[in-house]
Amino acid sequence: MKDETMGQEDAAQDAEACAEALESLDRISLDEIALDDSGIDVQDESEAEAQSDDQDAEDDGAAPTEDEAGHEESECEAGNQPESDTGEETVLLNSLPAEDSLTRELPGLGSAPAVDETIAMGDIPLPSVPSAREAEVRHRKMSPKRRNLMVAGVVAVALVAGGAGYAAWNGYQQEQVAAVAANAHTMMSVQIGVHAAGLDCSTGSKIPVQVNGQDSDGSSVSETLYVDEHGRGIKLLPGDYTLSIAASPIAADGTIYTVPTTKTQVTVKSDGQDLSAQATFKLKVPSADTVTDDQIDAAAKYAEEGGCSSAAAAKILQQAATARRDAAANAVSASEAQAARDADARHKATNLYQLDIPVEWYGKVETWQNGSTLCIYLAGDSDTPIVTLVAVRDGESFTPDEGDTVLGTANLGNGYTVYASGPVYPYVVPQTINGRTQNPVSTYPMDTAIELVELTTGNRYTYSQIKNVLVGKDGKADAATKLECDYLAQILLPSIKAQD
Repeated sequence: MKDETMGQEDAAQDAEACAEALESLDRISLDEIALDDSGIDVQDESEAEAQSDDQDAEDDGAAPTEDEAGHEESECEAGNQPESDTGEETVLLNSLPAEDSLTRELPGLGSAPAVDETIAMGDIPLPSVPSAREAEVRHRKMSPKRRNLMVAGVVAVALVAGGAGYAAWNGYQQEQVAAVAANAHTMMSVQIGVHAAGLDCSTGSKIPVQVNGQDSDGSSVSETLYVDEHGRGIKLLPGDYTLSIAASPIAADGTIYTVPTTKTQVTVKSDGQDLSAQATFKLKVPSADTVTDDQIDAAAKYAEEGGCSSAAAAKILQQAATARRDAAANAVSASEAQAARDADARHKATNLYQLDIPVEWYGKVETWQNGSTLCIYLAGDSDTPIVTLVAVRDGESFTPDEGDTVLGTANLGNGYTVYASGPVYPYVVPQTINGRTQNPVSTYPMDTAIELVELTTGNRYTYSQIKNVLVGKDGKADAATKLECDYLAQILLPSIKAQD
């Protein structure tokens, strides 16, 4: 029976020690980890004194009586039991009366049914939860060896946690290094700037871009990539490159562009990088008749190699470019031929001089000539001369016809001077329309009056301005005369040359 009781006591002590260890781990703080040397010394001294007293008792040789032995044995057994500062007695489960149990009424529930908190733990006693003061007292009573073991356990837990943190950080670093290495071998999409008026790569060909440089692996790169009208379509490994336009794209209508000769250096670092600030290319549209066969052939070659969806599509664009160039060249040729014919028609000659009718007058005037006299008059109305040219030998005088004014002269350098004379229409026409009679040559319908003013002033003033501003109501013709003289001196007189 005594052995059974001692076994129960040992089990109770083990259970309480476990509870204390758990409680200490929950409540331990950094200042509790530090060893209290003074407390240890005091406890060591107490144990030494106790051992000395026991030794003195043994030296006295006094043998304890039976009652004293039994009392000491009881005290020893009692000493093996943990003390409770609360005064509560630890009771073994198997020693409780049958009617008693661990079932109790929870505080604050009043008359509510009691909740059964009985825990089936066999013969192990239920330890009480120590208060903060109890935990502190027990901590001070704890042996140095036991306390050092607990501190070592806490440190071990911290080391394990720190090792786990280091492993996590090291894993993150390795992931970052792996990501950088992976990016160095990943194709990156980049965008450049391009300007090509009228180009739609969904119906025309894409723009070929020549790429030269070195990627992040140190490998040389030399290839042709293609971008759309927005500058998208290039994929490269990270690295340093030089970009240039390899050839013209071909628009759906056959437009060929002038290829810029500029080259630009860029650095590819990340996916989706916009390089338009460093690399922008402007493709201008030249006159279609100036496009050469070599330009068309180069554009068609790149269109077939990657700028179009198929070789057949590239061929169609090449034909469109050729047709557009040929049509423009034919139009230019036709225009030049017509200009030559017009120049011949505008060119007039007498036995002493020759001249060209001004372009502004061509088709609106006609001429007649008699010897060295040439008259330029309003088309379809020979009675309305605009200007009459007469060659006069140097030293001889010239008198214009009645109502005409000398508007300018041109010295031929061969002993003759050509005099240009005629009505001052910017003055005469407004006066005639108003019904005034200061030597009008004739009366004119309004459309004729407007045309005469335009021909003699080069449309620098409207009829209303001539009538209301230059002439006004005072009847003076000075301003109007100067206006016509200045205009003829610019467009007609410089073309009068001596006959070869």
